[in-house]
Amino acid sequence: MPPSPILGQKPLQLIEIKARGRFGCVWKAQLLNDYVAVKIFPIQDKQSWHNEYEIYNLSGMRHDNLLHFLGAEKRGTNMDIELWLITAYHEKGSLTDYLKANVLSWNELCHIAQTMSRGLAYLHEDIPGLKDGHKPAIAHRDIKSKNILLKSNLTACIADFGLAQRFEAGKSAGDTHGQVGTRRYMAPEVLEGAINFQRDSFLRIDMYALGLVLWELAARCKAADGPVDEYMLPFEEEIGQHPSLEDMQEVVVHKKLRPTLRECWQKHAGLTMLCETIEECWDHEAEARLSAGCVEERVVQMQRLNNVTAPEEIVTVVTMVTNVDYPPKESSL
Repeated sequence: MPPSPILGQKPLQLIEIKARGRFGCVWKAQLLNDYVAVKIFPIQDKQSWHNEYEIYNLSGMRHDNLLHFLGAEKRGTNMDIELWLITAYHEKGSLTDYLKANVLSWNELCHIAQTMSRGLAYLHEDIPGLKDGHKPAIAHRDIKSKNILLKSNLTACIADFGLAQRFEAGKSAGDTHGQVGTRRYMAPEVLEGAINFQRDSFLRIDMYALGLVLWELAARCKAADGPVDEYMLPFEEEIGQHPSLEDMQEVVVHKKLRPTLRECWQKHAGLTMLCETIEECWDHEAEARLSAGCVEERVVQMQRLNNVTAPEEIVTVVTMVTNVDYPPKESSL
């Protein structure tokens, strides 16, 4: 592979490890006057590095809600080879990290949910006729809060395409293993080993996981009148921090349990609609799940819904409009 054009001979200085994952670690690094992120894979994880590199290099992969790719390199010699991926750096880190340390306002929740679902909708879309070619539909296959990064204004971008699968017309999906991803976020059909290897099946698996991430947002939102719980991963309450595959099968497939939707959320118009959306994402029947584009539209509606909140506020606004001297215009409420 040729050296990355972004780097050329520019010195790249690793500063500190920010995250460790299944396929290596992510460093904060300095490139001239900018910070970048460097994901370093050991040589035995070459397949994951290569897959992520190939996905980033597909047509149409530049999008505000997908992590911005800068380059890839092989470093070292012989047995000491490391494989690097260089991307934009986001100081706020992953959604998991952010939710551990912060609670969300209603508008913050909506902004994260909308930009996250917009990124996934774009990833899932097959888009012919782009300037740089045809963007195929892509299933992420490891959607979780750890793989959603937050920009400084809380705009979400989707990261980690090591397991991603592209679907191109007339080509087979290639070497596709059914049971991949993070156990905690696996859809029931993945846990059962009962998926059919069609494009829509993989997109629906992503949507199940997105439902769990939306639940994580709801659980750390201060919009409802109840207390905000400490951050927990989906199903942590039910089966702790290190569930086995059998644990997940028992809870998700056999008992058909899902994380708890708190009663107090139902007293908030927007959160009520979010709960309905979450339930339609994590439906046991894959065909019944919402698309990412539909989730994005729902979030826009949710935000509007809560800009018109309590009935007494509506009455006040209408009274103010009708008590002026000129004929009242139609209220837009």
